[in-house]
Amino acid sequence: MTARRWVVAAEQMWERARGRSGSEAPAHFRIEAYGGHGSAEGVVVRGRVLDDPPLSEAVEGEGVGAALRRTLRSFVSDEQAGVPLRVTVAGASVETASDAEGYFRARLQPDADALTSPWTIGTVELAGAYRGLSDPHTTTYDVRVAGPDATFGVVSDIDDTILETGAQRVGRMIVATLTGSALTRTPFPGAAELYRDLAAEVNPVCYVSSSPWNLHTFLMAFLRHRAFPLGPVLLRDLLGSGGGRGQKHGRIQEVLDLHPHLRFVLIGDSGEKDPEIYADIVQANPDRILAVYIREVRLDPGDGRVEKVSDPWAHEVPFVLAADSDAVRRHAGGLGLL
Repeated sequence: MTARRWVVAAEQMWERARGRSGSEAPAHFRIEAYGGHGSAEGVVVRGRVLDDPPLSEAVEGEGVGAALRRTLRSFVSDEQAGVPLRVTVAGASVETASDAEGYFRARLQPDADALTSPWTIGTVELAGAYRGLSDPHTTTYDVRVAGPDATFGVVSDIDDTILETGAQRVGRMIVATLTGSALTRTPFPGAAELYRDLAAEVNPVCYVSSSPWNLHTFLMAFLRHRAFPLGPVLLRDLLGSGGGRGQKHGRIQEVLDLHPHLRFVLIGDSGEKDPEIYADIVQANPDRILAVYIREVRLDPGDGRVEKVSDPWAHEVPFVLAADSDAVRRHAGGLGLL
């Protein structure tokens, strides 16, 4: 069983055991905002509505048991469907509702003069009655806004690109995911420094991964703890078919569409589908991609899969199959990106 199927099976078992009657007032109602990103062209905000206490934060010296309980709790969420919501940012406001898995996604057209770089604060709150709740339960979130000094943007995968995951060895990956924390999980050497230099405090960095939204809190804490430049973390729902389910290709295209005046660097790994997805992005967006960097993590680097998809367009957009962060740094420096 692959790791993704394992996660899906576990969540399905929880859904069957928990049931979904839930007519009483939620005991731990909260709106979990995943943040937003965009520009004067538009802002996209995502989140989820849950009836769960917030996850505990990892602390130095905690045991494996504490980390395991925290991870398991993130996958046994009590999502709330059909919750009326009002999402506001930079003078713009829209109303929406959470879907069957509790997710919401809102697209807003903000007042360009009200957007501040690098971050603009927005709010999401109840827009009407829901199961006896009267308080609006207002939650704030941050929107990443590229300023006029930005020269390019970065779209990066996470697992096996910046975070050592070992996705090619499923058993090892599952153990690491379940028993690790934001304080103990390991980034690849030099990755945080490389990303800070690419960002140069002005260039936006967006993280797009096929990991489940259940890990959003962990991944944000990991980025902060390891001093990566912060940006939107766009994940996916492994079960549902609504707002949280978007495919990776679509989420990357969303980033490009919200920043039409920026060109981008794409960074991923050779373990799964990044080369194929990035090839599609390059072909669909002529002159928008500055370079593609793929970290080599295959168990069989000679299988030819990466080279097959990259060869047709590598002469038009620089493509680097990199053994480590230093290889990316050398090439990016040669292009004047650092």
